[in-house]
Order: sequence, then structure tokens, then C-alpha cells
Amino acid sequence: MSKREVMFVLSIDTEEEWDWESAFPEHNFSVNNVQYLPAFQSFCESLHIRPTYFIDYPVVDDAHALAQVKTTIRSGKCEVGGHLHPWCNPPYFGKTTEFESHVVNLPINQVADKLDRLTSKIRDTLGVSTRSFRTGRWGINGPIMGLLKSRGFTVDSSVYPLYQNKHFSCMDAPLTPYWPNLASPNQLGQQRDIMELPVTVGFNRKNFDFWRTISRVSEQPPLTYLRTTGLLWQSNIMRKIYLSPELSSVQDMNALIDKCIERQTPVIHMYLHSSSLLDGVTGFYARKDAFGAMCQAIAATVAHMQSKIDVKFTTISECAAILAQRDQAVIGSASVSSRKQATT
Repeated sequence: MSKREVMFVLSIDTEEEWDWESAFPEHNFSVNNVQYLPAFQSFCESLHIRPTYFIDYPVVDDAHALAQVKTTIRSGKCEVGGHLHPWCNPPYFGKTTEFESHVVNLPINQVADKLDRLTSKIRDTLGVSTRSFRTGRWGINGPIMGLLKSRGFTVDSSVYPLYQNKHFSCMDAPLTPYWPNLASPNQLGQQRDIMELPVTVGFNRKNFDFWRTISRVSEQPPLTYLRTTGLLWQSNIMRKIYLSPELSSVQDMNALIDKCIERQTPVIHMYLHSSSLLDGVTGFYARKDAFGAMCQAIAATVAHMQSKIDVKFTTISECAAILAQRDQAVIGSASVSSRKQATT
């Protein structure tokens, strides 16, 4: 019996490094992690992975980092998308606090100015017109989604499922790729110009909708005071798992993949930050030999997937294009069926 085909997307927020516990730096950062991208790309190609690099402004504004990116993308077996960090992407409009670090909190004219500078810089330095995008620090709203559409983007990956904070919520957003409502991107829409392709998030249990409700309740007072989420995790009753080797063990990622396969998810989308390829620079991925550990975790997860499904490796735009074609085929089939019924 043949295995079911599932697309696999690996996206990398390709960005500067700094201590994430400190202030948001306008200039006081480095991009040394980018030196690992050519080797990382070679590793990906050895597994047939076609990564998507969401690149932010500092990476293409630094001569050495830019040279490394050019080497990385030379084979054409990857994709370059845009990644907007407000604090280090000109033009500047004042000091960036926690509030302004979230793109959804900025006036739309500021977002437009920064996005245009970013896309122009990538085009001028790499010769690439970006068609995929992810906000820094996640989250998206209607005005930003409309802006992306107006700038010719065809796929966004800013929705962070099952997550919320005081600035935005993706708690109720779909867990698989969808056509978003431009006015309310967490909801399904009728437009077919820009697709939302979120990272893979779910549980170690199959009924994600039920466990989404449990997760929401457990993260609200008074259950937070009882550390309910931690108890559910430690007892293995419910684990909310993000498909990222920065956040999750191979065992947990494989458990999530198994549930996604059971649910017949069409796409499995893993993500990470390029800064996590360099040891100890952000305080987020505290592993020795971070590059080796990251590659080992990805390889183990890919091997697990390939034992269960027929894995089709795609960039994020390739994935979105295939899904759009399938969607169009379904619409066409339904139209033909309706016409036949009307003539009988």
C-alpha cells in the first residue's frame, strides 16, 4: 500500500543576533550566525529539504552576511522571503519598546515604509522579488494583510497558532493552510490572492479542537495559579507542541507529526531562527554545538516522517501554489458537477 503524500516546509527566520532579554537594538547587534547558512543549506539539500529563509534587513545590509546568503541561495534549492523586525529596519520612528516591537502595533504607514525598504533592499542586493513574508515576533492584522496583498505577496506565515499575548491572539486561527479573510486574518475568507501557511502546532492527542479548548482554559486564572498546564504536560495528558527543534524534543515533534498524519494534514511546517545555529547568542536555544544539535534533530524528525508518509519537500511558495492548484481543481470539479445536475 502506497504512503499518503504530505508536503514538508522548513522555514528559517534569518536575522541578527542579540540577547533577547535586553533592549531591542537598532544597531547594537551582529549577524555572525549567517556564516552557518551555507553549511545548513548543504545539510538541507542532503535530505532534499527546500528551506525558506525569511530574511530581515540587517542580514542584507551587512557585506559579509550578504555574501554568505548569496552562497546559500546559489543552488536555487531554497526560497527567500521577507522578515520584518521593526527595531532594526529603517526608516526609524523613535525608540522601540516591547509595544512597538510587535508589527501589529505600528501605524500602517510605518509598516508600509519599513516593508518597502526591506523588499527593495532584498531585491537590490539579491535580485529577488519576495513573495512570502513573516512578521517579526508573529501576529498579523487586517491592514497588514491588505498591505501584503497590495505589494504582491502571495503567501504569509505570521499566524502563530494556539498562541496569544496582550498584543495579538492566534488562539482560534486554523491550524492548517487557509485563505484568510483580509479584514480578519485569523478567519477563513473568500479571496484567493494570498494564502496563510502557519507553522505546525498541535497536541499529543488527535482531537485538536477539544484540546485547544482545554489548553485555553488551563492557561486562564484560576487554573494558571495551580500550574495546570505544567501538570498536564508532565503527566503527558496534554502537551501543546510547536514543530520547532528550538522548543520541542524530537520525541515530542514526532508525537505531533503522528497526530497530524492521523488528521490527514496536507502540510507539515517546521521553523527555527538562524541565530539558534550559533552557540549561546540569544539565550533562547541553550545547546552546546547548536548547529550540530539542530541538524541532528531535523534529520531525526525527517526520518520519522519518511517512515510514515511520502514526504514532498517544498519551499513555502511552492507549497502554497500546489495547494492553490488543488483548491482550484476542487472548485472546477464542483462547478462541472453542478452543471451536470442542472442539465439532468
